[in-house]
Amino acid sequence: MKERYKIMRCGQLYDGVLAEWKPGQSILVDGGRIAAVGAQVPEPENALEIDLRDCQVTPGMIDAHMHMDYIDWHTVREEVYTTSEEAKTLAIARCARMALARGFTTVRHVGGITSNGYGVLDVKEAVERGYLPGARIVAAPVFLCTAGSHGDLSQGFARNPQLSGLLQRQRPGLGSGRDFFANAVREQVKYGTDFLKIMATGGFFTPYDTPVQQQLSDGELEAIITTAHELGKTVTAHVYTNELMQKLIRLGIDGMEHGSLMNEETAAMIEERGIYLVPTFSPYEEAVHYDPERLKDKQPEFRRKLELYREALQAGREVICHSKIRLGYGTDFVAVHQNYESGYEYEAWMNSGMKPFEALKAATSTNAGILGLEDCIGTVEVGKYADISAWKRDLMKDPKALLDCAFVMKEGEIYETESCLGEGGGRSHPF
Repeated sequence: MKERYKIMRCGQLYDGVLAEWKPGQSILVDGGRIAAVGAQVPEPENALEIDLRDCQVTPGMIDAHMHMDYIDWHTVREEVYTTSEEAKTLAIARCARMALARGFTTVRHVGGITSNGYGVLDVKEAVERGYLPGARIVAAPVFLCTAGSHGDLSQGFARNPQLSGLLQRQRPGLGSGRDFFANAVREQVKYGTDFLKIMATGGFFTPYDTPVQQQLSDGELEAIITTAHELGKTVTAHVYTNELMQKLIRLGIDGMEHGSLMNEETAAMIEERGIYLVPTFSPYEEAVHYDPERLKDKQPEFRRKLELYREALQAGREVICHSKIRLGYGTDFVAVHQNYESGYEYEAWMNSGMKPFEALKAATSTNAGILGLEDCIGTVEVGKYADISAWKRDLMKDPKALLDCAFVMKEGEIYETESCLGEGGGRSHPF
């Protein structure tokens, strides 16, 4: 739709800030931005009227932890080494389109799982220029990591050292030493990264490391954070343990991903410093809310580690949910769900006892701040981009409501929606 003016008639409106639904609101869109919001708005001649009175209307959703560079989680390990960088770039473009169709108008790519290149930045620019439909992208194409770490996917070939070593050298952010990582930050900034991502500890997805290992030295961590800040970039870290989270806090880290094994002391430090945490609840659901049958869907090493750290994950979830940490909404899907099925994280928040408005705020205004885009997205507010999503299921009661988008608009343009639920799941917008 290319009409300059559009008026949306909302059933209930959540503005991204206040924990309430406002009934009977209308939104006037002028081009790509919001021009007015209220019970009454100006009605320019020839404005397109959009009836969303049977919907709950929200700002466009934001996923702050996504790996966009694979086609199917069932084959993600094979895709690392059996598909070209060009194919991985196509996967990123597909993910951006699919995420948008599910009501997520912005996503943050936190390093390539399969890719070693910078295709995500090309897709980002193509979307911004209107060449491709898709969610707005904020990206760190390459995460910074060491040999044998969670960021070193050549682990899968560790029993063939020659092949593993060859594949390891394909990772541009993989190395060692303060000088290497300081220069790696400079290179990533030169190539166009929006922020820096550190693989600080091991993880659950990779076969030969553990979530409790520190995988960069203190000097390497300091070099990354200091250099990034000197160049005006923020830094986030994949991290699980209390000792390393506290160390990163002292080094000036801006944010953290996961933090799943934290205790109350660490949570208090994060709160005090105003550091954000994107806890990515969904990947650990089968362990936190123990379901041995669903655990069987995970890759073997993922399943084994979830069983091993199950009690610690459960305790950490309790700490996170009862904290006052600035929590972002992110998914980190590499198993069970596709990378664009971001609505599943909402169900994990509700299953963990989080209030619906806490999750909705995390996925809108809080995430906009984490991405540094709070001036233009994250709230339904005059002057912001007209990023709007609408939902026919009850977001207050239905844990699957965010899987079934009924309407999506990005910068004033309406796109077709697709549901994550049911066979096919496709549905065109009714306009």
